[in-house]
Parts: sequence; C-alpha cells; structure tokens
Amino acid sequence: MKTKLSIILVHGFWGGAAHWSKVIVELVNKGYEVIRAVEMPLTALADDVERTRKMIAQQDGPVLLVGHSYGGAVITEVGNQPNVIGLVYIAAFAPDTGESPGGITQKHLPVAAPNLTPDSDGYLWVKPALYHESFCQDLSPMEGLVLGIIQKAPLASTFGQSITDPAWKYKPSYYQISSEDRMIAPENQEWMSSRIGAKKIITLAASHASLASMPVEVAGFIDEAAVEFSKG
Repeated sequence: MKTKLSIILVHGFWGGAAHWSKVIVELVNKGYEVIRAVEMPLTALADDVERTRKMIAQQDGPVLLVGHSYGGAVITEVGNQPNVIGLVYIAAFAPDTGESPGGITQKHLPVAAPNLTPDSDGYLWVKPALYHESFCQDLSPMEGLVLGIIQKAPLASTFGQSITDPAWKYKPSYYQISSEDRMIAPENQEWMSSRIGAKKIITLAASHASLASMPVEVAGFIDEAAVEFSKG
C-alpha cells in the first residue's frame, strides 16, 4: 500500500512547502515512497487549487491530500479529483460551499489576529518580530525567528475567496485540532472538524505549527488515515 499511495502535502499561509520537512522525514521512515509537497503561489484560491490539481494529476495511483491551515481550503476545493481517496486536515480550514477562510475566522477571532499587517502591495504578513509568539510558540525562539523571516505571505484577497463544492462531503476525512493555536481559533477548528463528519479527530496541545512542533504525532495521524482510506 505505501509504495502505491501518493501523499500530497499542502501548506498554508505564512509558510511554504518546507514547513512539512519534519513530517516528511517521519513519513519516509514509515515506508512511504511517494511524498509530494506542493509549493503554492498564495495569490488566489483558484491559482493554488490549479497548482495542486496539476500535482494530483501527475500521480499514477491513489492520492491522500493533507492540508495545513489555508491548505485545508485548497484540499477542500480540489479534493474531488477521482484519484483522491481522502483528506487530512492539520489545524486547517474546512469551509462549506460559499464560505471562505476569512469568513470562518470572523466567527472566533484568533489570539494573534492583531499581529497581522498588510503591505502596500496587498500581501498580508505576520509581523516578523511577533511570528514566534503568534504562529509557533512551541518551537524554539530561534526557529520562530527564522520562520518569521522566511514566511510566505499571501495576497490578502485570498482570505475572502470561497469554496464551491467541498470535497469533504464526498471523501472521508481526518482532522487534527491544535488546542494552543493562535492563528485559527481552536473553537473554529472544533466546529469545522465536527461539521465535516471527520472519521477521526485528535487534539494536540500544539501551536498552529503542529506539523513542525509535533511531527511524530502528525505523521502518525497521516499514516492512520492512509491505512484506513486505502482499504476503501
């Protein structure tokens, strides 16, 4: 199973494909041979979905989609591709038809909402000096410093773009909640994970960056989903 299944990892706002580095190591150690991490432009939901769709189309066999943060919205929109067997949400948005990440955020504003700032070109940043405390407080301060400097900011308009036909209505899903998340309110994560009818929900005492601070647990969760969803 592990040699036939492709795992595609989809990053979110304020981080690129490299945010999955520690999870990738754990998945390789578990025997997965086909792992892809999409590098999205973060310029529009349609752009990010199209980039991910192309990655899915390049895979010969079944695909498991894993989305972190805004990446959850992307896998929700693109996950109806016929070779996708399931979805794994890692502290991620799981919008319904007509919903956007920005709209969901307004239900319960996250602790770090005041630490976001737009620039004159329309990109939305986490203030670099506040990135560690906002995004990844359970990593070392130096890791937080580096991630804040290399963060990949989205066009702010992407936040308000909505889903058309959510894949979680048709494909099985898992959801990992981060209880110490300051970027997506844990209350919103609990609500979304329940609404999508996730087959398994776990809560980690982690920051928004659970994929970096708790990679063993996150990779184990992805592995569980891969095994279950591959059974059909």
